[in-house]
Amino acid sequence: MHYGLTIFPTEYSIQPDELAREAEARGFESLWFPEHTHIPASRKSEWPGGGPLPQEYYDTYDPFVALSFAAAATKRIKLGTGICLMVERDPITTAKEVASLDRLSGGRFLFGIGGGWNAEEMANHGTRFEQRFEILRERVEAMKAIWTQEQASYAGEHVKFDAIIANPKPLTKPYPPIHLGGEAPWAIKRAVRYADGWMPIGLRGPADTYVKDLRAAAMEAGRDPNSLEMSLFGAPTSRERLLPIHDAGFQRVIFFLPAAAREEILPKLDRYAALIHGVG
Repeated sequence: MHYGLTIFPTEYSIQPDELAREAEARGFESLWFPEHTHIPASRKSEWPGGGPLPQEYYDTYDPFVALSFAAAATKRIKLGTGICLMVERDPITTAKEVASLDRLSGGRFLFGIGGGWNAEEMANHGTRFEQRFEILRERVEAMKAIWTQEQASYAGEHVKFDAIIANPKPLTKPYPPIHLGGEAPWAIKRAVRYADGWMPIGLRGPADTYVKDLRAAAMEAGRDPNSLEMSLFGAPTSRERLLPIHDAGFQRVIFFLPAAAREEILPKLDRYAALIHGVG
């Protein structure tokens, strides 16, 4: 089982390049950055975490810019979006950003995506909340076409373009792994349909049930279950709670870090590094 970290990179938190270097030095497999282009002042959409929305949601850096700094400062650690809000993004532009970062990092990019929860934020980008998952699927399919075809085109309900030539292509073939965030059961079916892994946030039941459900959905869809990865976003930080996740067959767990300065973050990295050595 691999171990990753996620943080909201901001001007007041440990900076992306330093965090990436320190995480790589301690043996972490991956580093993930989230995305919010803005937070609407209306605040009509309630934060799924409950209570007031934390300040770092307003302040986070662009994930691709932050990951580029992390890539330039490291050699081995994988770099992921956790998650990229593709329902708010142009697929042609994002396909180039993904391919560029994957090439410049030496094939270390992991593409975490999701539909998001903030209806007003999506609306400001022209996306209706009720259509977000249809739009997400079409944009992912369109990007796959761009990454794998010399002259790509796509004709969907929400995404349409005639033949285009868009380079560079990703270094990772056929494209960087796509990890779909979200909860069961809807996320499982979508992950099986057009992603390479499922990435739920936290666990609301036994860990082995998550793995079994994903494998069953893959087999039902005629897909090799071993072609899909299980990653747990927001992993517990005790050996007692991590062991069942490890034994269930999760390929990856990702620890949350607060948007804090290096003085608070580095001791946490040391603690988590010791923890993962005790789990395996």
